[in-house]
Amino acid sequence: MAPVNIFKHGADEEKAETARLSSFIGAIAIGDLVKSTLGPKGMRLENANILIANTGMDTDKIKIFGSRVRVDSIAKVADIELAEKEKMKEKVDRILKHGINCFINRQLIYNYPEQLFAQAGVMAIEHADFAGVERLALVTGGEITSTFDHPEMVKLGHCKLIEEVMIGEDTLIHFSGVEMGEACTVVLRGATQQILDEAERSLHDALCVLAQTVKEPRTVYGGGCSEMLMAKVVTDLANRTPGKEAVAMESFAKALRMLPTIIADNAGYDSADLVAQLRAAHQENKTTFGLNMSDGTVGNMVELGITESFQVKRQVLLSASEAAEMILRVDNIIKAAPRKRVPDHHPC
Repeated sequence: MAPVNIFKHGADEEKAETARLSSFIGAIAIGDLVKSTLGPKGMRLENANILIANTGMDTDKIKIFGSRVRVDSIAKVADIELAEKEKMKEKVDRILKHGINCFINRQLIYNYPEQLFAQAGVMAIEHADFAGVERLALVTGGEITSTFDHPEMVKLGHCKLIEEVMIGEDTLIHFSGVEMGEACTVVLRGATQQILDEAERSLHDALCVLAQTVKEPRTVYGGGCSEMLMAKVVTDLANRTPGKEAVAMESFAKALRMLPTIIADNAGYDSADLVAQLRAAHQENKTTFGLNMSDGTVGNMVELGITESFQVKRQVLLSASEAAEMILRVDNIIKAAPRKRVPDHHPC
């Protein structure tokens, strides 16, 4: 999967940015990390064996709840702290027996276990967001674990390279060469938060359509082609239908023709002219014609390769018709004659 170069020729800085962002294809980047202790090897780790955990690593300080401890000297307090440290050291030793060189924890990692990991040459990453840990476990082939007594039963994650990268002002931990090679991180950049939110919504919608297409591989021609086909069939049927039902059918056909009108309006073209041309083309049995918004003309969707998901198109029609029916039902209730008032023969 090669990145598409959308920058003008000769823009060295932009080419460098393209190369950096394209490196996220086949990789995953985890943000929202409070701190990463990357050990003595610095900000880079190759051929990582990763243990992903959700466990408390913050008990190197005294935490006694629901009880009271009385001591007669500071030395006794030091003994309690030493006992807590020994317990934490035993836990770290059990983690290190898994043969790892990277430890990622959902919760905090305090200074003492962090120091032990650094001495053992193990990269320690703390306080990863829960959704990020779930995705990381999925793409690296590992499992999230909370106990460490049986290393042979724990499934470790693997990746070829872990490094820290900067995207704008944000610092991310970049995992490349992951076990599940189809992993990908998409970087969205924009001038304002509103632009970023809109881009994220658009990307989410596109991914949902892609997922539905994988489940239901049937497609229909886009660019308003399928709507005009359906409108033509409904109009022909309305012309042969007697009674008031024909009026409703004509209104439904008009609503279907609004979809290509909206497409042309959103692209900034004359929708009335384009929709009239498209309607005339379908009357001439050019059933694969739709709107070509790149040139602002009517074109053949087969040649242009413009298709839409059948499942998404079907759901759009069902949702729109159900919403219209619900509104009509509400209007009928509102317009219903008021209940007749009868004289009250039993006043208070």
